[in-house]
Amino acid sequence: MAERFESVDAVLEALRRVDYLADPSTAGVVFLADRLEKPVLVEGPAGVGKTELAKAIAAATGSRLIRLQCYEGLDESKALYEWNYKKQLLRIQADREHERDWETVESDIFSEAFLLTRPLLEAIRADEPVVLLIDEVDRVEIETEALLLEVLSDFQVSVPELGTITAVRRPIVILTSNNTRELSEALKRRCLFLHLDYPDAAREQEIVRVRVPGIDATLADQISRVVRSIRQLDLKKAPSISETIDWARTLMHLGVEKVTPDVVGGTLHVLLKYQRDIERANKELKVAEA
Repeated sequence: MAERFESVDAVLEALRRVDYLADPSTAGVVFLADRLEKPVLVEGPAGVGKTELAKAIAAATGSRLIRLQCYEGLDESKALYEWNYKKQLLRIQADREHERDWETVESDIFSEAFLLTRPLLEAIRADEPVVLLIDEVDRVEIETEALLLEVLSDFQVSVPELGTITAVRRPIVILTSNNTRELSEALKRRCLFLHLDYPDAAREQEIVRVRVPGIDATLADQISRVVRSIRQLDLKKAPSISETIDWARTLMHLGVEKVTPDVVGGTLHVLLKYQRDIERANKELKVAEA
């Protein structure tokens, strides 16, 4: 397989070019995933950049991003492949009029023309470089996790009617998890592990300055510090990095030059999405101001 990155520093630089500011630990795992051809299991709270990492790797390497969004009830037909039954039925009806024998009809309707590929099979069959994102893998049932294990082990799929389909080139695979349930040891063994957490104030300030061009450095610093203090509260959902960026853009559009308690109180709905969290943050801000 052609190597995508020459070094860990090359990963850092490539991701920075697409506005993803990774730390050396993250870059190191991405580098090893490329060299060892192993999937990466990325765990951490919602909103810390797990999904964005996969998107950034795809953008940095000029690869096609294929995303399997996991959810409860996801099965093989939605993850791997299924047959186009409506199209098959139409062909069967047409063949009846021509009185073709069943063996001929069967070999016809179970062919490539009637196959509907889903994300996993799409990634296996791709000729071009691919980053496969299996998002929120902790949401699927054990049975679907077993399917993922089978695919990720050899990166091939057996379609009874067509035979075994093997990947032309192994994609970079990123699995994300919000850790809502414990994943199997078998899945973890097959993956490199990466934990992402909220960045410290200095790194978040840097992210804001990169993603919100033209923002004043002092304002970006104030934003990152306020967000960090809000995350330390007992909230139902802490502000994500993307919500920090949205808040920074909001303050820019409002012409805000300095973050004050009044500014925060009037724009908390951008950062927090639960009324209880907004009320708690407002209360803490008033206590801090007093």
